[in-house]
Amino acid sequence: MSRLITCIWFANNDGEEAVQYYIDTFKSAPGNHDAKIGDITKAPKASEEVSGRPEGSVLTAECELDGISFMALNGGPVEQFQLNGSTSYIVECETQEEIDFFWEKLSAVPEAEQCGWCTDKFGVTWQIVPRILDEMMRESPQKAEAVTAAFMPMKKIDLETIRKAGE
Repeated sequence: MSRLITCIWFANNDGEEAVQYYIDTFKSAPGNHDAKIGDITKAPKASEEVSGRPEGSVLTAECELDGISFMALNGGPVEQFQLNGSTSYIVECETQEEIDFFWEKLSAVPEAEQCGWCTDKFGVTWQIVPRILDEMMRESPQKAEAVTAAFMPMKKIDLETIRKAGE
């Protein structure tokens, strides 16, 4: 078990809902994906004044998605902790079916879509990409050029188009 945990700050106190959504998404995804709930921590009375969280409300919700640990922190609307696209989570997919599934579940902000990047309904940014993309990009400068030219204009990745570009 890794001791490295990604903590995502949720300004709208929807961390527990987000964790459950991600678990449901990964569990129902095609392919071999695993997801499980972790600990749920409630805010103690002693934290009310500083955190603004009422006693007994969900402070953190933890989960594990494909072996990676996440913690959702209901931190409240603090300006320097707003979600943005500077951090994203990559979901490497084997098939177009997986790409389509994750895209449907995790893309909720069409103006944030580009080259397999999307933003979900909670404001978290994801990259839904084929596993073979990195391999194709490293094979040769010519293949990298052709593959890049193919996927740059895409929003959701079309695996067959990328494969053809790499031939």
